[in-house]
Amino acid sequence: MVRTKLSRLFPVVAASAGVLALSACGSGGTTNSASSSTPSTTASPTSTTVTTTESSATSSAATTPPAAQPADNGLCKAGDVKLSLGQGDAGAGSVYRPLLIKNVSSKPCTIQGFPGVSYVAGSDGHQVGKDAFREGTKGNAVKLDPGQTAAADIQFVNVHNFDPGTCDPTPVKGLRIYLPQETASNFVPAEGTGCASTKIPGNQLAVKTVHPA
Repeated sequence: MVRTKLSRLFPVVAASAGVLALSACGSGGTTNSASSSTPSTTASPTSTTVTTTESSATSSAATTPPAAQPADNGLCKAGDVKLSLGQGDAGAGSVYRPLLIKNVSSKPCTIQGFPGVSYVAGSDGHQVGKDAFREGTKGNAVKLDPGQTAAADIQFVNVHNFDPGTCDPTPVKGLRIYLPQETASNFVPAEGTGCASTKIPGNQLAVKTVHPA
């Protein structure tokens, strides 16, 4: 009886000892692995990230071309010139005066064609009537060195010759001028009277092409 009981206890003791041994080994292996791998895991991603970012930034700066700058087409712009009206001549119910266009910039510029011309009034500079009629053909390009002047002749019709009911006479402060192929305008003082109506039988303003002054 004693032998039988001891033989049954030995496998249980041996199994328990094996479990304890495995637990001890597993605990010790995990601790050693974590402590030895932590420095390597922390250092490796940091080093790789910095190297990759710097390399990418350097490569991008080396391969990306600078932004293109708008080309200077050499045309006279609103800010390049000073405009004024020269002395005129009267005849056949109209006054003819040259629009003088002086290059006040530090570089040459070119102008060609018809300026856009219209009457303006009020504190807001609103347009009065139609744009000036373009008379004749487009002339050759005129190159203006700094200080040089070109001209475009303007016809100012005496609007009192129109029927007031059709004309709607309106006081004007001057002219709004657009140089050829320019989107910004200049203002030229020229107080007078214009027709606010766009239904007059004719033109209250007419302009010719730019020519050397």
